[in-house]
Amino acid sequence: MHLIDAHRHYWRTDRGDYAWLRDADPALQRDFLPADLAAQQAAAGVTGSVLVQAAATEAETRYLFELARADPGILGVVGWVDFEAPDAALRIRALARDGEGLLLGLRPMAQDHPDPGWLARPALDAAFGCLQELELGFDALVRPAQLPALRRRLQREPELRAVLDHAGKPDIVHDGFDDWAARIHELAELPKICCKFSGLLTELAPGMSPDALDRWVAHLFACFGPARLIWGSDWPVLTLRGSYAEWLELARALVQRHAPHALERVFSRNALAFYRPRRTHAQREAAGSHP
Repeated sequence: MHLIDAHRHYWRTDRGDYAWLRDADPALQRDFLPADLAAQQAAAGVTGSVLVQAAATEAETRYLFELARADPGILGVVGWVDFEAPDAALRIRALARDGEGLLLGLRPMAQDHPDPGWLARPALDAAFGCLQELELGFDALVRPAQLPALRRRLQREPELRAVLDHAGKPDIVHDGFDDWAARIHELAELPKICCKFSGLLTELAPGMSPDALDRWVAHLFACFGPARLIWGSDWPVLTLRGSYAEWLELARALVQRHAPHALERVFSRNALAFYRPRRTHAQREAAGSHP
C-alpha cells in the first residue's frame, strides 16, 4: 500500500503572507519545508502528499507549485483564490493554467469569515461554477457553526466534489459533540461530500488523552463510511500535539478499530479518487523520487 498524506502544509515565514501566524503558537512561527519532514516521511512509508494552502494569497499557491515541481512526491496543490472577487473565475483559470496540472482544488479558508453563512452567498456562485467546469476539488475549511451553510452550498452544487477538512474542527475540549454530530450526519447525507481524517489531534487540549477521540471518530465512520474518509497529517500544525509517526500510528489504530478492512481506502485510494492527480506512483519513481 502506498500511503498518501492528503493534507500537508509547508511555509517560509519570510514570504510574509501568513497573517494567521502572528497569533499562532510560537512553535509554528518558523519555516517548515520539505527537508524538515523528509526523514519522518520516509520512515512512515508515505509515498505521496497533497499540499494545502496556508496563506490567503494566490502568490502562496504559486509558491507551492514551485515546491511541487521540485519534489515529484508531491501529487499536487490545493490553492487559494478570493471566491468573492468579480473575476474569481478568471483567477481560478489562471492558477490552473500556471499549475500545469498541479492544481487539484481550492480552499477559501471559510473558517475565518465572521459570517457563518458565507459559503452559501450567491456572490460565490461563479467561483464554484468554475471549480466544477475545471473538475477541481473544493476543500471546506469550516467550524461547526458553518456546517449548515456548507450543506446549503452543496445542495445547490450537487456535482461539486467537496471534502470537509479536519472533520469540521469539532469542539472536543468543551464537549460540543451533540451539535457537531447532528450537523455531520446531515452533511454526510449528501453523496458527493468526503471528509478528511485529519486535524483531530490538535483539537485536544494539552494533556488530554488521545482516547478522547474515539467517539468522534466512530461518528465519522458511521456517517461517511470508509469510502469517504481520507487521511491527512495536517503537518506541521500537528506538531503542537504529537509527531508525524504518532498521529499516523494513532490514525491506523482508529481505522483498524472502526473499519478494519478499509486501511488502504482511508490511507491511499480515497485520496487518489477524490483529488485525481495527474502524477502517478510510477511517474514519481521514474523521476527518481525516494520519499
